[in-house]
Order: sequence, then C-alpha cells, then structure tokens
Amino acid sequence: MGYPSVERRRMLAAAALGREAGAPGPEPSSGDPLRAVAGEIRDISPHLVIIETPEGGEERLVIAPWATAWHGRDTTPADLPAGARVMMRTCREGRVVERIWADTTRLTGTILSIEGRKDLTVQLSCGPHRGRRTIVIPYRATGRIQVRHPKLEPGYLFDAIGVRKDGTCLALLPATSQPPYAAKAVPPPPPAYAGGQPRVSGTATWSDAFDDGERGVAYPMVERSDAGCPDAEVSCAGLPYLAVGSLLQVKNVCADRSVNVPIVACGCVAGRFCDRCVECGTSPRGRIAELSPSSYVELGGDLVKGCFNAQIGLG
Repeated sequence: MGYPSVERRRMLAAAALGREAGAPGPEPSSGDPLRAVAGEIRDISPHLVIIETPEGGEERLVIAPWATAWHGRDTTPADLPAGARVMMRTCREGRVVERIWADTTRLTGTILSIEGRKDLTVQLSCGPHRGRRTIVIPYRATGRIQVRHPKLEPGYLFDAIGVRKDGTCLALLPATSQPPYAAKAVPPPPPAYAGGQPRVSGTATWSDAFDDGERGVAYPMVERSDAGCPDAEVSCAGLPYLAVGSLLQVKNVCADRSVNVPIVACGCVAGRFCDRCVECGTSPRGRIAELSPSSYVELGGDLVKGCFNAQIGLG
C-alpha cells in the first residue's frame, strides 16, 4: 500500500491534533495577491508575452511599462529570446507582468570535485533526493563567486544563481556567503525548541528542484523515516519536527506577505546552511524553508537575490 497524498496527510494530521486543517494559499491580510506564471516563451514584444504553459496550453499576458527582466544579467523583457523558460511575477489579477526571470537556475549542494583553470567545472552533490549536478563557473564569474565562496574545495557547501544555456548550468552570482565549515560539520541548534513558541525566524530560500508551477516547500526537520532520507533532521535553527504533508505558514518579513504551503519534500541540503539573509535587516542564522520558485515569487521574493527574512508557523 502506498503512502497517502500530501493533501490526505495534511487532513489526517489536523484530525490527530484536534485542529482545523488550514487552506493552502495566501493569507487575506497580505494585500493584493501576486501570481507566479511559469512557461516557455513563444513570442514576446515590449507590450505582450505569449508563453506555452507546463500543461501545454497558451497564455497571453500584458507586460507592464515598468517591467524588468533577468537573463544572466538585467535586460529588457522584449530582448528575451523565444524558447527561454521563464518565471514571471504578475499583478492585477495575474494578467500584468512586472518581473521576468529567464532560464534561471539555482545551484545548491556540497562540492565533490573541481576541474579547470579558467572556466571551472564543478561536481555538486545536491542531496539524496536530487542527485548530482555538473555545473560550470565561467571565467568572467569566478572572481565574483570566490569573493563569497573562498573555499572552492571538496566537502564545502556551494550556492549560486545562474542560467541554463545549451544544456549547461552556468553559475554567475553567489546566492549566499559560503559557510566557513564543511558540509558535515553543521553547528548544533540552540537549546531545545520551546513547544509554545508560535513562530520561528530565519531565512527562506528557493530551489528549482520542484515541478514547474508547483506550490510547496522543502523543510529540514522531517523525520528520516518519514522522508526516507538519511540526511534529514539537520538544522542549526532549532526547528520543530514536522511531517511531510503538514501545512506551513511562511511570512516574508520584508514584504509583509504570508502564504500557507504544504511540506512536499525533505530540505536536507537547506538545513546544512547556517547562514543569514540580509535582505531587510539581518535574519537569525539558519534556513527554515526552501520554497518552490512559484511559492517564493508569490511571497514577493526575487529569484536573483535568493533569500528573504522569514517567519514560519503551522498553517
């Protein structure tokens, strides 16, 4: 017999705890909702973009006069090529595009090996669920990457934002300052988590290891038996244990937006980063949620900046 679905598990958990099962989606107090739209560009002009959605349909969206785009660098939306895979943030009932990220990827994991003298080829372990990735740090980006990742050595953590180009993942911008410890030497969490504490503060990030358009979160402190992951249960943030299928309320402190998202995966790699986000002020140490791109964008996050200061609680 297979495991129950994420939705079914959420309902069962609520019943067992004697509480209402929250509803996924944005909190009503978060102001005008933002919508994330994923797809592949079929055609684009200064005023209109036509995309093929992950389901194979077509969507036409108006591009706002103030809209901006990123495709390895800042650019104008009309200069994006047909065929690029895009994530777009839209407003005004989801029909007006105000921000586009094209072919954007995030490269997060533990360094296994590095080769090359100018362009560097890096093998990353992205955790038991995500396997290994081969990435390239172009020579023009090595200085910028190494300023914040001084230990480009096997065993150390790596996190960068980049683009997919001709089947290759290019790391262009550091997503964080590299933790000074090896991936297997995560600092211990603070004293035991206080069960009455309603919310936990820290850093929220994103990963492209989700399905296109998926809304959900990977969470570090799920039980190994529940996640089927030997690397789970690691975090320096003092997080409570939660089950896959639980509904997590994530708040972007910087944008004052909250959303309820289901825990759909184990965040064992995110849990090894005991870093801070300085998007607005400085967050406490530790990554407490790793969101799908759609959920991250709908909370007001910028994929290139890579994090926002967050609070989490049960949804």
